[in-house]
Amino acid sequence: MPLFVWKGRTATGAAASGEIAASSQADVVAALRQKKIIPTSIKIKEEKKGLGFFGLRVSRRALAVFTRQFATMLNAGLPLLSCLEILAKQTESQALRRVLGEVRTDVEGGLSLADALRRQPKVFDNLYVNMVESGETGGALDVILVRLANYLEKSAALVRKIRGAMIYPIIILSVAILAIAILLIFVIPIFARMFEGVGAELPAMTKLVVGMSNLLKVWALPLLIIFIAVFTITRRWHKTESGAKAIDPILLKLPVFGPLIRKQSIARLSRTLSTLLSSGVPIIDALEITAKSSGNWVIEDAILKARSSIKGGENIADPLTKTSVFPPMVTQMIAIGEASGGLDEMLSKVADFYDAEVDQAVENLTSALEPVIMVVLGGVVGFIVVSMYLPIFQLAGTITE
Repeated sequence: MPLFVWKGRTATGAAASGEIAASSQADVVAALRQKKIIPTSIKIKEEKKGLGFFGLRVSRRALAVFTRQFATMLNAGLPLLSCLEILAKQTESQALRRVLGEVRTDVEGGLSLADALRRQPKVFDNLYVNMVESGETGGALDVILVRLANYLEKSAALVRKIRGAMIYPIIILSVAILAIAILLIFVIPIFARMFEGVGAELPAMTKLVVGMSNLLKVWALPLLIIFIAVFTITRRWHKTESGAKAIDPILLKLPVFGPLIRKQSIARLSRTLSTLLSSGVPIIDALEITAKSSGNWVIEDAILKARSSIKGGENIADPLTKTSVFPPMVTQMIAIGEASGGLDEMLSKVADFYDAEVDQAVENLTSALEPVIMVVLGGVVGFIVVSMYLPIFQLAGTITE
């Protein structure tokens, strides 16, 4: 039986809250009325179950496929429970199969689909749950699911493009670092021992490379461990509020990657807000969900400040303009969308524009990185080779004289 968290007021007007196990929200209301409590908020308690820390993750692609198939089945007239049962059996994702089984059990127990999905926060985020809840309320769940599937597919495609474009430069950079490390750790010591037998004074270039080789032989493994530890700690810290506040502003100011991160965040924000508004989610709730899914604390903070201003009676464009986070084109198109009553369509156009901008930026970045990495690799290897052969040339010159 699901557990509900409730807030309300007693007969004397005092605030009260608590938890109660019941089959449905109606039973919670009935139980509270017997206690002479007027409920003001009843929500199902979110439970972290299903996947676990080492459990399997549900990919965005698998979630998009499930949503698309779910919409098709509902549109064809299949009952909700039958859809969940069929989709659980045919999905290739073991984690999603387990989650859908739990969702189906919760729905059979009297919960709405949105409340059942809310109990799986690791798979279905606030955006997904709120859109489903809007679809259930408006009796157009299949239509909402189609919009949600479109959103998930476009978001997954954008992430795939960025990751795919960055794979080649990362591979080249990794191979370059590995090749230089092999030269310094295994090849340079052979030359160093040979030069010790000669007893001649080594050039400054050769001394530098031999010193780097000796240093790397001792510190290679500790440096690797330190790098992995720092990377892991920084990544986990970035997921906290204090870490996001410290790191995200720096990321936006990076010379090459900063504009790319900003464009990606604006594209995601515009797509999310457009999808929520077109699905009937209230603007205040939509802005809160959009802020949390923006992926950058600076943009999230700007959206939440705009949300507070909108509560006070302002429009959306003015407070966004004051934050100086969004380009003028974005705020102007939002203002036009508000004035014309087609804000969701205008935001969709903004998202399409910035999706294309991200594609072009990634393509330009990869095109620029490849020759730079090759030139740097060639320069470093060339420096090492020359520094090793320079003493040999000097020795040959002295023998000739």
